[in-house]
Amino acid sequence: MSSQDAIGPHKVVLGTYSSHEAAQHAVDILAEHKFPVEHVTIVGTGLKLEERILGRWTLGRALLTGAGTGAWIGLLIGIIFWIVTPWVIGAVISGIILGIVFGAIFSAVAYFMHRRAYMSAPAVVADRYDILVDSEFGEEARRLLAAVLSTPGRAH
Repeated sequence: MSSQDAIGPHKVVLGTYSSHEAAQHAVDILAEHKFPVEHVTIVGTGLKLEERILGRWTLGRALLTGAGTGAWIGLLIGIIFWIVTPWVIGAVISGIILGIVFGAIFSAVAYFMHRRAYMSAPAVVADRYDILVDSEFGEEARRLLAAVLSTPGRAH
C-alpha cells in the first residue's frame, strides 16, 4: 500500500471515479459478490452547486402547481374528516375544492413575491468520487474488483 492510498489511519482508497454512478456501480459489484460493503464509503471531493434549469416558470404554471398541491392536501384533510364523521362524502369534496382554491392563491402570491422566470433543481456534485474501504479489507476488495472487471463481457 502506497502512502498516497492511505486516508486516515483506518481507510484506504480503493478507486477514484468521475461520476457518482460509476462509484456506486463499483460498490454494487462488491455487494453482488458478498463483500462486506458496510466497510465501504463513497466520498465526493471538489464539491460545487449545480442548478439544472427545468423550464420557464409562468403564472399559469404556478397556479396549476399550487392547485394540484392544494388538491392533494385538501383530499387528505377531507378523508380525515370523512373518517371522523362517516358517510359524509361532502367533507372530501369540500376539502379538495378548498385545497385547490387556497393552493392556487398561495402559489400566485409566492410567484409575485419571488419573481423568478424559471424553475430549477439544485444539486451538489463533486469533481471526483473516491471509494474508501477499511484498511483490513482493502486487498480483498481490490482483488475482487480486478477479477470482476477483467472478466470478458462484464459491463464496466
